[in-house]
Amino acid sequence: MELNRKNILDKTQYGIKIFAYVLRQFYPDATVLSLSGRTCGITRNPFNEDKETLSIRIENNCAIYSDTEQKSFEGDAFNFAKLYFQSKTEEELLNKINDALHLNLKGEAIKETDWLDTPDDTWYTDCSFFKAPVRNVFPSQTLRLDKIFKLITGNTYKAITQELREIKDIKEKRKFKANRFDYVTFSGVFERRNDKYLLKHSNLITIDFDHLNNIDKVRQQLLSDAYFDTEMLFVSPSGDGLKWIVRINLDEATHSEYFLAITNYIKQTYNIDVDASGKDISRACFLPYDPNAFLKKRHQAL
Repeated sequence: MELNRKNILDKTQYGIKIFAYVLRQFYPDATVLSLSGRTCGITRNPFNEDKETLSIRIENNCAIYSDTEQKSFEGDAFNFAKLYFQSKTEEELLNKINDALHLNLKGEAIKETDWLDTPDDTWYTDCSFFKAPVRNVFPSQTLRLDKIFKLITGNTYKAITQELREIKDIKEKRKFKANRFDYVTFSGVFERRNDKYLLKHSNLITIDFDHLNNIDKVRQQLLSDAYFDTEMLFVSPSGDGLKWIVRINLDEATHSEYFLAITNYIKQTYNIDVDASGKDISRACFLPYDPNAFLKKRHQAL
């Protein structure tokens, strides 16, 4: 894929990721952007004495900026990047963006997150596994995605998944699920299930879709999504939702920033609402039976 402005915008969510990268160089421990619809609202401007005057929004498929104080301070994502990189030429600027964000726009076309893979396309991560009930907050073991996939596609949870789906009363259904289903924390390994007891983040995030009218259609849309690479995808225990596990890069944005960006992107692109509970790193994900679950091939090779 050729290194040019259009391809960079295509791989950085209209340039939003360029703004996020630059701002995180100045404010590494802060939430730098919160995308809502096509605007990120007002945030701190490192080029205006760190005042909260920077406005970022998407117009005509490109992220642009302005300053509420300095009327002449405006431009697009590339202008903003130039302020940070101090590039003298267009070529130098594009190369610096390409290298900093690991876009790999010099050779053949690749997916947005393929740059995260090692040369032989092997990558794995660990998650905590918990035995039922959900009130048990201490993990019994650490599992990789291939092991979780085998639990979901095997017969381990077949009987209780069928039993759950036969329950009509909503309260009884919730109670049954909380008491009978084992669960995992896809976003990391924990000493106990609580965000503050995180031992290691997995670089995964769970996006939860409930009460879908057409699961098969949404499933195909997610698997072929142009921006986010699916690591795992399976039907929820209730049978009317999906659990979408995608890979994120915590050097680029925080867990919560990714969650906001992904949920807004899903709403804009597919007009589907996401369960807000996924914003928690220690989010518990119950393991159902789904013989047709998807797992990216590199995990199956482990």
